[in-house]
Amino acid sequence: MNTKTKDTLRDLDRIVGLIKTDTKDIPAAEKKRMVEETLDQFQNYVSPGWLKYRKSVSSDSAKAAVLEWQDGGAYCYGLEGEKFIDCLGGFGVFTFGHRNEEILDVVRAQLEHQALHSQELLDPLRGYLAKAMAAITPGDLQYCFFTNGGAEAVEMALKLARIATGGRWFIAAVGGFHGKSMGAVSVCGKSTYRVPYGPMVQQVQHVRYGVAADIRQAIANLKETGEKVAAVILEPIQGEAGVIVPPEGYLKEVRKICDETGVALIFDEIQTGMGRTGTVWRCEHEGVTPDIMTYGKAFGGGIMPITGIICRPKMWTQQLIDNPWLLGSPTFGGNPLCCAAAIAAIRYMLARDIPAVCTQKGKILKDGLERLARKYPDVIADVRGVGLMLAVEFRAQDLGYETAKGLFARRVMTAGTLVNARTIRFEPTAEISEQDISDVITRLDEALADTRRKCCPSMRKGEAVPLNRTLSEAARKAVSNADSYREAEEKEIG
Repeated sequence: MNTKTKDTLRDLDRIVGLIKTDTKDIPAAEKKRMVEETLDQFQNYVSPGWLKYRKSVSSDSAKAAVLEWQDGGAYCYGLEGEKFIDCLGGFGVFTFGHRNEEILDVVRAQLEHQALHSQELLDPLRGYLAKAMAAITPGDLQYCFFTNGGAEAVEMALKLARIATGGRWFIAAVGGFHGKSMGAVSVCGKSTYRVPYGPMVQQVQHVRYGVAADIRQAIANLKETGEKVAAVILEPIQGEAGVIVPPEGYLKEVRKICDETGVALIFDEIQTGMGRTGTVWRCEHEGVTPDIMTYGKAFGGGIMPITGIICRPKMWTQQLIDNPWLLGSPTFGGNPLCCAAAIAAIRYMLARDIPAVCTQKGKILKDGLERLARKYPDVIADVRGVGLMLAVEFRAQDLGYETAKGLFARRVMTAGTLVNARTIRFEPTAEISEQDISDVITRLDEALADTRRKCCPSMRKGEAVPLNRTLSEAARKAVSNADSYREAEEKEIG
């Protein structure tokens, strides 16, 4: 064994020992060493830019960095015992809480007898999970294909649409986010994610989100030039775009357009599904059934990574029946351990009526956010969203950034959207208590007051001062450049 191998093995022995040690029993000197090593390793072995990317919590200082080491319920804990109320929810992963004991027990039990499948014998949990999905999804959605990550699920949806319809073009929305693999990023509507990879899948046309007539016109234009559209792909609520809720009736009208033109409709419910928005799937709010639906994030119960698609029978063509592996053959897709987590997650969601919980707690949280928007109109531009998928949009990015930092200092975890802090999302777990929600509002109030003092120095308590007198120079510039998210996006992409 050479010296490098011996050193690596020694390091790994130590790391395994740390994993097996109760947090309270890790010596203070060892914790300090872990922080220093983590900062060094992210810089030199993960990504030199990652520490700066984390908008509200980034730090290259061992004194300020927080290492997440434990979680449970509505909270994340740092290595030194720092307790954060989680209002980020892993971008929608932790709807059922962190380390949900009911789900975790099922995963532990499955791990005791099998983790991964042989790839040859029949694995029963995949069948049980597929049947459960057919039962809890709208309309005649029936056939499932399980994958590992959201982008992979979107890739399968796009491929299935082409196989089933014979079309080659996709209609997607400006501001949409569907993942960062090649096909998925091609239908994204955010230039930041698209430009570095061009040229990508070329047969994609983007239209304004929330305007059904634009979809009709895009399909008509392509048909007029001899092109066939495979599918329209949309998020029922745009998440990464800043939690943009479309006008009532939009999804229903898009469904009508797709039916009239013979185009498949794909709903990306990866973030909106599994109860977070007050219905199991957001498309149920308008009573619409897509031809293909993607799901993920909370689908694994916050314990295991599992995503996938479900489609109507007409989409599963004879070509796929004759060759089941044509669509894809992910090695770990639908493995027993992940299926066990998803089965337990569905069971928990139905038994506890999580959609109703998200509706009730979401109303309390949104009411509090709206009260603060009225109190700080010079700082907050908008509060929007449904259920526990909410967002606060600020008058300018630096205002959001300062507020996010203030929340982090007060042990509330949030994150921005659009790779900036202009809009901060609030997507807590359904396990969050009403007391926690009250604490979040109180701490946000304090953070907003600090932001106003720092960025709006001329604002005196109770005085209504015109916007251009209250904002910092950077904030004034941002507001003058774009009065709203939609203007900013249209300028960037246009």
